[in-house]
Amino acid sequence: MKNFLLSFLIVLAAFAAGRYWFPAPALQPTLVDAAYTGPVPDRASRVDTTFSGTRDRAPYTPDEERTIQLFESASPAVCFITTKAMRRSFWNYGEVESGSGSGFIWDKTGHVITNFHVINGANTSSIAVTLSNGKTYDARVVGFEKEKDLAVLKIDAPAAALHPIQVGTSQNIRVGQAVYAIGNPFGLDQTLTTGIVSALDREIRSQAGVPIKGAIQTDAAINPGNSGGPLLDSNGQLIGVNTSIYSPSGASAGIGFSIPVDVVRYVVDDVIRYGEVRRAVLGADLRQVSGYQGLVVFGVEEGGGAAGAGLRGLSVDDRGRRYLGDVLLGINGSPTLSNSDLYLELEKYQPGERVKLNIVRDERRATLEVQLGSSVDQ
Repeated sequence: MKNFLLSFLIVLAAFAAGRYWFPAPALQPTLVDAAYTGPVPDRASRVDTTFSGTRDRAPYTPDEERTIQLFESASPAVCFITTKAMRRSFWNYGEVESGSGSGFIWDKTGHVITNFHVINGANTSSIAVTLSNGKTYDARVVGFEKEKDLAVLKIDAPAAALHPIQVGTSQNIRVGQAVYAIGNPFGLDQTLTTGIVSALDREIRSQAGVPIKGAIQTDAAINPGNSGGPLLDSNGQLIGVNTSIYSPSGASAGIGFSIPVDVVRYVVDDVIRYGEVRRAVLGADLRQVSGYQGLVVFGVEEGGGAAGAGLRGLSVDDRGRRYLGDVLLGINGSPTLSNSDLYLELEKYQPGERVKLNIVRDERRATLEVQLGSSVDQ
């Protein structure tokens, strides 16, 4: 009992010493806004600030509401595309994932539009399309136009799961208007970026090495994986297909390019109908030759428009010596000094139309009228 009392007294003494040497900190006054001079509400009118588990944010601004509605309306049309290709290594040979990109639903029959470079090099039987509902379908290639970096795929999905994009026009696009890009940058699906049209009528290089004229330049962030996704206007309508970025690092640097929707429309329509783009052709083999201004006619296809108009190609005598035929300088007065010039000029016309060829024959200028043929009929 004595030991218990002695222990109790020691603890009590220690506690008292602690309170003396280490007093409790004094309560600090609450800082208030000294500038407030309004009335203090009584207790009954005060707002209950007790946290109830949720907090309502301030209402969205009208601009935010429009952007949210645009995304929610358009995003079901956007899909994620993955491809596989055969790869050989020291240890094995088989399929590996070769790339990914974006695309969008074109119609209720299951056509999907993307960039040609997204599927280029992939096994045609190893392309998968994942819709916004998370379901994945095998896709087959209907056709492509690498000169425009566009491809058309087809999936067998129920119509109820297909939400086609709203197709607009690129005729009235103006620098400064708002644009919206939806895609799958770096594999992150259903990503929205916004910006403006920075410039129009840009010329970019296609996968085939020929120029694509009239491209839309935008500062909406476009990164690897955005390729093939839609560029939308403020009404949520398709005005372009995102195809490339200009960046030394490979990531968005504020300069992206899109193929105008009016180009996309005729390419897709032809590919679905013919399996390829139906282009106007002359029916002649024309090449750039050093020392000559214009395109030298090497040969003329029998039964083609050029042959029917009397266009002359190179001729060869009995000794194998070649003689120059005609040299094409232009079409309807527009210069065709390179194969790119010729390609872009023929794009202006439809098969069956008649054009005037500006040529040089025997060192004299002349004009020939030619009915253009179709690339599909060749």
